[in-house]
Amino acid sequence: MGQIEQGLERALRTRSVPSSTEARLRFLLAALRGSTQRVATVLGVSQRTVQRWVTKKPGARRPPGPMQVRAIEEAVLARWQPRIRARRRAQAEAEGFVFHTRARFGFAAPAGSSDDPRVRWITQDLPGEVARELFAAWDAGAGEQQQTVILARALGHGYFREGGRRAHGLHIAFSDVEFADFSIG
Repeated sequence: MGQIEQGLERALRTRSVPSSTEARLRFLLAALRGSTQRVATVLGVSQRTVQRWVTKKPGARRPPGPMQVRAIEEAVLARWQPRIRARRRAQAEAEGFVFHTRARFGFAAPAGSSDDPRVRWITQDLPGEVARELFAAWDAGAGEQQQTVILARALGHGYFREGGRRAHGLHIAFSDVEFADFSIG
């Protein structure tokens, strides 16, 4: 998961996801009505394996492996705060969001010009149509590169072109994203 996807995930949550594997398993058990069989089906393991992960008996407990830890994390993220995620997404698509980033950003300009690409801290208010396009790309499984192109176009329009009042026709360079954060509402 890239920086932009992680930022979108953080923006859609109001509470942090459980950090330990044990807490994540407890959440999955609660979300799936306490059924180790349902948890096993979701994770693609046997019911007995899930029972070994969650048992209270010290000698019988077995920790999940790295691949299972990743599967547990994905299953929790998919089920964490679904109504809040939907509400915050709808709000971003209707009202827009504020995008905070530190990345290499500028025009593809000759070296030494004031607008050549360099690492910048940027905080920019972006409209709802950018949020709709970004979420549509995310839903379609677009990678970090395509999401970067969407944000570059939007940032170029709002940051450099001042909403279309100047610098027409110049190509925006946006790369080396160190972090990406989104503020909704």
